[in-house]
Amino acid sequence: MTDLTALKSAAREAAFERRGATHRADDAPLRNASANEKLMEVLAAHKGKVIGAYMPMRSEIDPLPAMTELAASSQIAVPVIEANGQPLKFALWTPDTTMTMGTFGARIPADCQWVEPEVLIAPLVAFDRAGGRLGYGGGFYDRTLEGLRAKRPTLALGFAWAAQEATDLPLEDTDQPLDYIVTEREVITF
Repeated sequence: MTDLTALKSAAREAAFERRGATHRADDAPLRNASANEKLMEVLAAHKGKVIGAYMPMRSEIDPLPAMTELAASSQIAVPVIEANGQPLKFALWTPDTTMTMGTFGARIPADCQWVEPEVLIAPLVAFDRAGGRLGYGGGFYDRTLEGLRAKRPTLALGFAWAAQEATDLPLEDTDQPLDYIVTEREVITF
């Protein structure tokens, strides 16, 4: 194990603990509602675009309220993992979409209609105030953002609990920066 791998593992472990504690807190539903309001404020300027989001799992902050509202004016898509080492693909989603279980326990549309997002709401394990994002370690979002950004400008928003903020994240050159971080407390712009 390299030093960077060990540093990332330790940073993930600490962030998972903070994220889980926030997710289990009595006021988590109110915090989640506040975060979704802030997310909608940022995305108001992007209505009509294809917006990639995600189906929450474990203790991730839940973007479904914003996704449901946005579905009235935009195409919403959710990620599908096809194979390790590959970028994500995105399938159209609406509040009425029939979902099935995909790789790693993420729900995906039963019938995938593929699109490419212009705006991407990314889950994360930890973030910093420089636009750094630490994910689960598979590199899926980094490969995806790199590919999308090679084709056209693609806005990346990290969506997280404020408690997931960290300092001195161990990042690599392949880690794609975020344009925004949206939490229940604030919107951070880079």
